[in-house]
Amino acid sequence: MNIEKNYNNKELTINVENRIDTVTAPEFENEINDEMGKFDSLIIDFSKLDYISSAGLRVLIATQKKLKSENIPMTIKNVNGNINEIFRMSGFDKILKIE
Repeated sequence: MNIEKNYNNKELTINVENRIDTVTAPEFENEINDEMGKFDSLIIDFSKLDYISSAGLRVLIATQKKLKSENIPMTIKNVNGNINEIFRMSGFDKILKIE
């Protein structure tokens, strides 16, 4: 997994590449948590993500829960067909903001 973080003023975009699975999910979560308090909008770009496991889904839900309590929007963008199917089958497409 490769992660790239970019700021546009107070909007943080996190680009995630390859896989978010049991091994890489803690690193993904730490990368997000390291930026908490520094942004007022979070975009997670999955254009280069090939796979996400339940561990990765847990990180997304935990992050959304934290941000929602502070009224900070989180958007997931550029989801490929395989990832979109995982979101749909798990019901996460109804919980997360996906564009």
